[in-house]
Amino acid sequence: MKHLKDTKSLCPECLRVIDAKVYEKGGVVYISKTCPEHGEFEDVYWSSYEEYMRVLQFEHVGDGLANPRTKREKGCPFDCGICNEHKSFTVLAIIDVTNRCNLRCPICFANAGAAGYVYEPSSEEIKQIIDNLRSNEPAKPPGLQFSGGEPTVREDLPELIEYADKAGFHHIEVNTNGIKLAQSLDYCRELVDAGANAIYLQFDGVTSDVYIKTRGVDLLEVKKKVIENCRKIGFDAVVLVPTLVRGVNDHQVGDIIKFAAKNSDVIRCVNFQPVSICGRIDKMQLRQMRITIPDLMKLAEEQTGGQIKTSDWYPVPFVVPIPKAIGALKNHRYGAEFTAHPHCGMATYIFIEEGGEKMIPITRKVNVEAFMKKMEQAYEQAKQGHKLRAKMRLLSSLRHVKWGLLRRLIWPILKTGTYESLRDFHFNAILIASMHFMDAYNFDLERVQRCVIHYGIPDGRIIPFCSMNTIHRPSIERRFAMTWEEFNARMEEARKHGLKHY
Repeated sequence: MKHLKDTKSLCPECLRVIDAKVYEKGGVVYISKTCPEHGEFEDVYWSSYEEYMRVLQFEHVGDGLANPRTKREKGCPFDCGICNEHKSFTVLAIIDVTNRCNLRCPICFANAGAAGYVYEPSSEEIKQIIDNLRSNEPAKPPGLQFSGGEPTVREDLPELIEYADKAGFHHIEVNTNGIKLAQSLDYCRELVDAGANAIYLQFDGVTSDVYIKTRGVDLLEVKKKVIENCRKIGFDAVVLVPTLVRGVNDHQVGDIIKFAAKNSDVIRCVNFQPVSICGRIDKMQLRQMRITIPDLMKLAEEQTGGQIKTSDWYPVPFVVPIPKAIGALKNHRYGAEFTAHPHCGMATYIFIEEGGEKMIPITRKVNVEAFMKKMEQAYEQAKQGHKLRAKMRLLSSLRHVKWGLLRRLIWPILKTGTYESLRDFHFNAILIASMHFMDAYNFDLERVQRCVIHYGIPDGRIIPFCSMNTIHRPSIERRFAMTWEEFNARMEEARKHGLKHY
């Protein structure tokens, strides 16, 4: 056994903060901890020690918000708000616009639709959350996700999207099971016209049996219909989001990626989410269901016939030198500084050829590590005031790009730093990614303090994803919850005044 680090974690039973150790044994990385009341707990942290160590070289620690909303009092992770201990900007903000849902999935980290109460902020409260998120300093969050529950059950969702668009969010996505979008072409068009530029579509597999296990009902044709409807209206930014569970759909990793490749005119990303043991899930099946990012990478290599290799994946903070370098040249801080912990997520880009039959990772076209080294050098020179030298470093980075199309796509990003230039790059590739959200069993406070995905809530706090779903969600929802009778009365009163929502 090899000791790797000491950290802090949670007792899965009482949620108190306890000491934890991360160590390697038999090529696997584990986390273990002992609660004085509930005993010892051990879980897989990362299934590959080799990959655990490889990604650490691409670590980038952020410097956090200049205007945190809360102070350290109880200690991390109970001061989330965000407190002054947090080290990263909000890159993707999330607003749960409801806990209502038109499904009752066996696997649901939000325990949506089964809480016995309604959590549904008013239209005005959500607008205040949007304004609060956009007040972040020194960088505004570029992305916003409307989530739930199922956000499409709210009749005013298009108006909320429009408000977020006018507030300045560059990227607005709707996290959905797709049922309403499959039912109505006009509704798809309404969301897009309002300003939604991504549909974050729950997509667990390519066969019916997977959905029966994960969602309790066969939704395969619903998912296909959403994609077809998006195609019909000319919308080409669907993100497939598989919740990955060992023994349920891990045999379809390659098939899901191939499905995306064959529909690359519409699908921009596959974002795998290894299951987190939160919400409605059987905790006794922890070890049987647990799957980590290195498992996913290995499965992708095996199931794509080696087209996407384990070595093609890089951690989320790998790209930090790009916005840092461009920002230093333009005297601007970009919100897209992905200073997440290197063990939070991995990704690669693929380019599609031969009608979706051939997938070429970006690492075949770019010496990505040499390219990023140039970005780091450009940042350091720009920071020291040598902007001409920094620009030359940016220009020289293109020598590591072997493909003419990629040079034409990358140079505008380096030159302008605009969202539009980044969008052009994305729309010529598919991002294959994974974020492994934590639960109380594998919780690591180091990772929480560097989270870049944050919930906005009605009381003005901004809460990191994993602490929200592991700790804070029940108390927040109950604080702002109402009975079904109260909810129905408010909705009835709103409709009397010609409003879609109270």
